[in-house]
Amino acid sequence: MPKHIVLFGAGRSATRFIQYIQDLAEEKNWILTLADRDADLLQRKAKNNKHTRSLVFDLSQESLLHELVTSADLIVSMLPAHLHISIAKVCLEVGRHMLTASYISKEMMELNDEAIKKDLLFLNEMGVDPGIDHLSAMELLDRLREQGAEITCFESFTGGLPAPGCSDDNPWNYFFSWNPRNVVLAGAGGAVKFRQEGKYKYIPYHKLFRRTEIVQLPKLGRFEGYPNRDSLKYRSAYGLEDIPTIFRGTFRRPGFCRAWDIFVKLGMTDDSYEIYNDGSLTHREFVNLFLAFHQSDSVELKLMHYLNIPQDSDIMEKLEWLELFSHEPIELQRATPAQILEHILMKKWTMQPEQRDMIVMFHKVGYKMPGDSEKFIHSYMSYEGKSANDTAMSDTVGLPLGVAAELILDGVITRRGVVLPVMKDVYEPMLAKLKTYGIVFEETAPLD
Repeated sequence: MPKHIVLFGAGRSATRFIQYIQDLAEEKNWILTLADRDADLLQRKAKNNKHTRSLVFDLSQESLLHELVTSADLIVSMLPAHLHISIAKVCLEVGRHMLTASYISKEMMELNDEAIKKDLLFLNEMGVDPGIDHLSAMELLDRLREQGAEITCFESFTGGLPAPGCSDDNPWNYFFSWNPRNVVLAGAGGAVKFRQEGKYKYIPYHKLFRRTEIVQLPKLGRFEGYPNRDSLKYRSAYGLEDIPTIFRGTFRRPGFCRAWDIFVKLGMTDDSYEIYNDGSLTHREFVNLFLAFHQSDSVELKLMHYLNIPQDSDIMEKLEWLELFSHEPIELQRATPAQILEHILMKKWTMQPEQRDMIVMFHKVGYKMPGDSEKFIHSYMSYEGKSANDTAMSDTVGLPLGVAAELILDGVITRRGVVLPVMKDVYEPMLAKLKTYGIVFEETAPLD
């Protein structure tokens, strides 16, 4: 009897997952059903594969949702995170395992007891970050603890960036390799929380991109990292309740954050109100909306005065490269500042066919052995995409999901409840499989 996998959401990040399942479908006797609202997208992703079916679907079709979940052995949701809960409740009702790449929400966590009672696994945070970061961090932390070490510091960064040589004419050293909206709204969800040298630290959004840390990695160069979300919530999951320093962040190339901070200070990343536009608003006029009126000063001069930007600063070079001061019209008529900014950035930051992206991940762990002083170990990984279609971002989200689906269906992963991939019986087989696909971590201070 074939096993049936249903994937809800066949967008960009689903590409590698679909390929992974299709590659194994003949050998494993699997059937994959793709469910998405976009018929053209479904046709492209299915690729006439004999083990793949596709179905135009949205969550308003409740009876079809029940039918799809009931028919499956495993449900994979790559829909926006807030939509997972509707599918999860149906999985509970009919008794099906579920897999996502998204952060565990409060609503999802509340299903834990019932999932355990019904012998179900809801495995979440199984992408790149969150996902591969959990697997690799826990392997390192557990290995140290098994040797008797006390963990004193944990820092972790991940970045989706252009591959070397793919952004030489781009002063930002950045383009979109994942959801542009998430990039524009990064950090806007409230104060970032972490712990440093035993002290709790909180950074409000308007200061976030000025609190950066420089990291130099072998062969990969320099990166700047800014804090990401609530690092404190992972103390329990990682077994680091009393750790003096715990910090999770995002990597960009040096100079990015200082320039992005201009958008934050101006209010261009605000998503709470709409700007009037009769169709004549230009890039230049959009910038001017946030600046004081002056009879004769140019938009550039007002911006530099308002935010104390030196005339020879590379910030102005970055803004000019984006054509932020051009007279190009903005086609959006009902949009928030954040939506308009995304619209402008898409014109310059959309990956071109010949471009490739790269995922970089870095862990810094401080530890003490009995009777010894504090030492540090650095663990890092880089993974390059093949093209603008076969991206590193898609691979490092889709591969962990595909591997997890295989291990669940093969009975290797047997955990139950609403689960993070932080246990040895999950991360060991996951990392072993991912290594065969080139997702490998190096350490600058190998353990004895």
